[in-house]
Amino acid sequence: MVLRIGIAGCGTAGQAAALFLARQGHRVTVFEQAPALGPVGAGLLLQPTGLSVLGRLGVERTILALAAPVESLLGTNHRGRTVLDVAYRDLREDLRGYGVQRSALSQTLLHRMLAEDIRLELGTTVCGPGPDGRTVVDSSGGSHGPFDLIVAADGGRSRFRACFPALVRRDRPYSWGAVWAICDDADGRFDGVLRQVYRGTREMIGFLPSGRSEPGAPQRVSVFWSLQTRDWSALLQRGIADWKRRVRSLTDLAEPLLEQIGSMDRLIFAPYRDTVLRAPYHGRVVFLGDAGHSMSPQLGQGVNLALLDAAALADALADAASIGNALRAFAAARRRSTAFYSRASRWLTPVFQSRCDPLAWPRDVLMGACCRCGPTKREALLALAGVKTGMLRSDVLPTPVEERV
Repeated sequence: MVLRIGIAGCGTAGQAAALFLARQGHRVTVFEQAPALGPVGAGLLLQPTGLSVLGRLGVERTILALAAPVESLLGTNHRGRTVLDVAYRDLREDLRGYGVQRSALSQTLLHRMLAEDIRLELGTTVCGPGPDGRTVVDSSGGSHGPFDLIVAADGGRSRFRACFPALVRRDRPYSWGAVWAICDDADGRFDGVLRQVYRGTREMIGFLPSGRSEPGAPQRVSVFWSLQTRDWSALLQRGIADWKRRVRSLTDLAEPLLEQIGSMDRLIFAPYRDTVLRAPYHGRVVFLGDAGHSMSPQLGQGVNLALLDAAALADALADAASIGNALRAFAAARRRSTAFYSRASRWLTPVFQSRCDPLAWPRDVLMGACCRCGPTKREALLALAGVKTGMLRSDVLPTPVEERV
């Protein structure tokens, strides 16, 4: 069956879904509130799961040329004690993550979209479905459609989700987020390792190798600083010098990067949200990515879950005799993975980002021990790789990159 499909949002979930569905022969229209798609945001961590979806989309080779390999994660407290030390190769020799700039991923997917028969409506903010459930209504009152299926991929603060309050089990902002900046990594000192430094549970800085924005551009690193949401305004008022002082008091790793950050304009604050739906669809509307399951980025899974959602929806539609059957199959396919990462992120957040400093001591002792113990290390690595579906359950690891490219 050939469907008319409207997609709200041109982030990763929306772009990947548009490509999958257009290639199945469906007539796809994507609505994006931004008047133009340009470079925005800092770095993302692509796990093996997300990379395998990009392989299905035919863009893996392009992304690998721009991305920076991440071989391991290393977290220490401000006294130098190792809190987290895991390497992908301990799970499988060829395994690794990849840091990529959000703009590089977005532009790569966008170029593929423009080569397909996909209609892109920029500068159009769609607010929810029309009364008939088959159209979408924009912020000026205009109606678009009708569509056989509406894909809500409009992010953590989804307007579509707000139209279905009975569908929402949990939807609340976290009291913490992160301040981001992206800088040149001229000497490659951050190559291969996602580094974090903690002081208690209130202060954390991280450094994610983030690759290039385009071929020939310099290698970059994303810097993220933990911050309580209510403190963002105060940080803006105190200015860049005060923030740099706080960073330097925690670690000297950031020193060469701080010289590149001359004003608060270089910093972006990203709040977190915790969203759980009773089901990822209602009627002819299906929710993908952060619109359906926002969570804190403690396990680095956001972009990977979005890509997996898009692939699962396409697979469900390809195999089902009706839209209803497809949406039920999609929900079943994504239930366990999404539930695990939602819960795990929620449990981990106060251990790394909260005002509860007494949690820091057991964290520093126990997590280090878990990273050294074979069984717990393996489970931690499976969670990092993006394949966990329960405390003791996981999917099969994706095939090695070399076999796909």
